[in-house]
Amino acid sequence: VQLQASGGGLVQAGGSLRLSCAASGSTLNHHAIAWFRQAPGKEREGVSCINRSDGSTYYADSVKGRFAISRDNAKNMVYLQMNSLKPEDAAVYYCASDPDLYCDDHLSLGDYTSWGQGTLVTVSS
Repeated sequence: VQLQASGGGLVQAGGSLRLSCAASGSTLNHHAIAWFRQAPGKEREGVSCINRSDGSTYYADSVKGRFAISRDNAKNMVYLQMNSLKPEDAAVYYCASDPDLYCDDHLSLGDYTSWGQGTLVTVSS
């Protein structure tokens, strides 16, 4: 599966953005999908994931209650709705997938076999 993330941009603190992850080459409802992010000088970290089988979702503690992951199987898309954005949310955001994984709150990079290019989110204070 090939993934392409989009939707990043510049937003003021407290604002919202919706990131999109489009897939080609396979249907996303057969994959666990996750969003990761990497800020300058920091390691890539897991943000959220959604499972293929039951649609269960998991979130990093830092984004719980503010971010929401969802999937539209008909459009072969996964979204990350980001609300109440903070300057510390600024990063390059990546979507990733794996067809065999049942994701959980560990959100480990090594579990995902396909990665999209990143989309930059900038949050001004």
